[in-house]
Amino acid sequence: MAKKRVVVKIGSSSLTNGNGQLSKTKVMEHAASIAKLRNLDYEVILVSSGAVAAGFSDLGYPTRPVTLAGKQAAAAVGQGLLVQAYTEEFKTHQIATAQLLLTRDVFVNEQQYSNAYSTLKELLKRAVLPIINENDSVAIDELTFGDNDMLSALVSGLVRADFLIILTDINGFYDENPHVNPLANKYDYLKVITEDLIQQANVESTSGVGTGGMKSKLLAAKTALSLGVNTFVGSGTDHDKLIEIMNGNGDGTYIGGKLTHKFRKQKQWIAFHSSVCGQLIVDSGAEHAIVFEGKSLLPAGIKSVLGDFNVGDVVELVNLDREVIAKGQVNYTSLELQQIKGLLSKDAMNKTNQSKPEAVHRDRLVLSLKEVIL
Repeated sequence: MAKKRVVVKIGSSSLTNGNGQLSKTKVMEHAASIAKLRNLDYEVILVSSGAVAAGFSDLGYPTRPVTLAGKQAAAAVGQGLLVQAYTEEFKTHQIATAQLLLTRDVFVNEQQYSNAYSTLKELLKRAVLPIINENDSVAIDELTFGDNDMLSALVSGLVRADFLIILTDINGFYDENPHVNPLANKYDYLKVITEDLIQQANVESTSGVGTGGMKSKLLAAKTALSLGVNTFVGSGTDHDKLIEIMNGNGDGTYIGGKLTHKFRKQKQWIAFHSSVCGQLIVDSGAEHAIVFEGKSLLPAGIKSVLGDFNVGDVVELVNLDREVIAKGQVNYTSLELQQIKGLLSKDAMNKTNQSKPEAVHRDRLVLSLKEVIL
């Protein structure tokens, strides 16, 4: 029986003391909880915030810096201190650790995306605990993943995790801000994340040590669901908290129901991270074959070609009503497709001196989420 794979995201508020500095006691508690989960034969990937919190005091800041330069300098100092704290604590549980610093570029670039997957796969194979953080010291759009909430969602999809746990200082989602209204009602379970819920949570983090806030966590949970990963958002304060969460007894909100799809790595990159370089307008026969029969797109089904693109670029497949039905990587350039649209595959290959009969092969084609749930 295959091991279950869990991504655990720990926010800054769950790692710091009252002064906003890294708490060794909390690091020890989280490490013990992860060790217990691993002892039950779970594979665990840790996505941890806390680099700024770990480093700002060594730079002479009395409190967490507010400027971009200050945050990035603190992160540069704190990244080593954070992973050192984790490494020393996990050693007491005979667990080896590895640090990965990621930025959004890793997910956009297909080769880097594939390399990140290969590295994580090898680490898990060798029972090493990966500790992932955004590379805050070089990120160009401030701390771009929102206290690593979105990063944890993207990582959970990349490694095809069975579950994502986001630990924070609030025990789940409420219908109102519980810090403002102590009578606010908590959601123990949400099947989906609605736009109304996201707008309702459009408030900043109350802890003062994170960059996320509950809206960031809702967006991360929504992304994880779209990647085929159910999610828990909440809190916990003892060594058994992760086991309790996996057993359905966590203090927080469980998000997601029965999942109907989970994209492979290549298709996941196409669906969620790739840049669209053009569009192919397809006829009704091609649309039916792609959506309902799982077929490739052949040159014969193409009506129009929009944009300028090369072999391997990602394009949208659009029906005659101008609705996007899929995305995929093309086997021909836009110029070649202009010349062979509407032709039988044999004639198309002869005309372009190519060996591939498909304009977009089904293995490099992803239906839109709307089409997936039809």
